[in-house]
Amino acid sequence: MVEVKNLTKHYGRVTAVHDLSFEIRDNEILGFLGPNGAGKSTTMNIIAGFLPTSEGTVTVCGHDIKEDARAAKRCIGYLPEIPPLYPNMRVEEYLRYCAGIKGIRRGQVKSEVEKVMRRLKLIDMRCRLISNLSKGYKQRTGLAQAILGDPKLLILDEPTVGLDPSQVTELRDLIRELGKDHSVILSSHILSEISAVCNRVVIINKGELKAVDTIENLERRMSGSLTLILTVVGDRDAAYSVLEKIGGIEEIEDVMDMDDGTYVFRLKLKDEKVRQEIMTALVSKGINIAEMSMQKPDLEQVFLELTRKK
Repeated sequence: MVEVKNLTKHYGRVTAVHDLSFEIRDNEILGFLGPNGAGKSTTMNIIAGFLPTSEGTVTVCGHDIKEDARAAKRCIGYLPEIPPLYPNMRVEEYLRYCAGIKGIRRGQVKSEVEKVMRRLKLIDMRCRLISNLSKGYKQRTGLAQAILGDPKLLILDEPTVGLDPSQVTELRDLIRELGKDHSVILSSHILSEISAVCNRVVIINKGELKAVDTIENLERRMSGSLTLILTVVGDRDAAYSVLEKIGGIEEIEDVMDMDDGTYVFRLKLKDEKVRQEIMTALVSKGINIAEMSMQKPDLEQVFLELTRKK
């Protein structure tokens, strides 16, 4: 469907994206993750044909975005983080205008606009000025223009920013539905959103590729790094002194003072058997354990581990 190969983008002496390669499969929702400044928006703008590459190629539905831009762009619907709306236009008027820009035939414009308004639940908003819409309906209108013409690829950059929880849930369900008929690139800082709707994820940092895989495989890859959440009652320093002498603890990652006489330690263990040694050592020093629980690796931990500054 989409192939990104050795993609590099320079801005003068600054390299925003370096040698990225990944693919997007048919009817796949691909999560695109990275910290601020990682090169996500640059990459999506290149895939959408809004920015030229410095090196490498992007192919959409068999069309090179540089060599055959018009054909490639016909296959793409793009919703940037700030939707490209005209506040003084009415919803239906705006969508008809976008349909003309996309080259939809005149005889098909009315039915196509009607179809996307129904799909995005905009029928009742058709005559309303975009400036008078709520944030949620503005986002729906932006998404409606992206799916006009039934493009094979949808690029969605932070589509739920600023929405309330119920609107986020509605849009998340809609993205799942769109994934049945389209390939989707979804960029979001809300990792629970990515976990809920995406088949695979691409993680980049400082313009470089860090991982391309399913969420399950990435979490499984980290399972060798076990995290124990330990809550103790009493003397923090005494507990710390005991824990730092236990060989099976690779790292004491964090200590939180709960202001009620308890302290929460976040420990990185070599293996799960170390728990018994921890219990024995603490009890022998008269340190009471309030709670112990193993923390299963999740997408947030994977993301933090792969994008940690070095």
